[in-house]
Amino acid sequence: MSSQVLTSLRFERLLLTGAAGGLGRVLRPRLKRYCNTLRLSDIAELGTAAEGLEGVSAVVHLGGVSTEASFEPVLQANIVGLYNLYEAARKQGVKRIVFASSNHVTGFYRQDEVISPADPMRPDGLYGISKAFGENLSRYYFDRYGIETACLRIGSSFPEPRDRRMLSTWLSYDDLERLVLACLTAPVVGHSVIYGVSDNRAVWWDNTSAAHLGFRPQDSSEPFRAAAEARQPSIDLADPASIFQGGAFVRTGPFDN
Repeated sequence: MSSQVLTSLRFERLLLTGAAGGLGRVLRPRLKRYCNTLRLSDIAELGTAAEGLEGVSAVVHLGGVSTEASFEPVLQANIVGLYNLYEAARKQGVKRIVFASSNHVTGFYRQDEVISPADPMRPDGLYGISKAFGENLSRYYFDRYGIETACLRIGSSFPEPRDRRMLSTWLSYDDLERLVLACLTAPVVGHSVIYGVSDNRAVWWDNTSAAHLGFRPQDSSEPFRAAAEARQPSIDLADPASIFQGGAFVRTGPFDN
């Protein structure tokens, strides 16, 4: 885990939702270094509950269904749940949210294309659709109520890339921390969309429009290239997962209730 302190700013109280999930567990000790109180939320057991959003400086929202699933759980967690979060933030006067969106908002672009947040959404499944809804909902709450949101279209955040696709989409845990801290500390966020990706050699996403957030990735998937290529020595170009940026998500489903 990175021990570098990335900002001298300190928050009185932050809320981290999805704190028991994969990336939530990564960020819990890291975010704690930057606030006096780190409040945690998850459907999993986390101990005695404290008061919701009262007194929270900002929210890092990782909660919800994090993969492709049938519509009902996606609806409840990623759509209804997100609306409830923004309504609570509005009522409690929270002015900044870092929202974990996903690269699957644009998963049906091809891997031979380079896109930016200005390009139209092309979600690759119900999960991607729910994140597209979240980006639009957060835009509404900014335009109507002034709640700033940084929408993080997170690529593939794991200890190392698992396959050749992830050589382009990989986001190291240290760069994830840098990304979240940049969005929490930028003087002005407004409503911004940024792809969460490390400084990889092959890139599909252009973050120029989000330069004002100050995110500077420092890691690269290149040291893992040989291992990833050894695990996947060939690519089946007839497989949609090898053609589209969303990978296997473009061929996941349908689902039974």
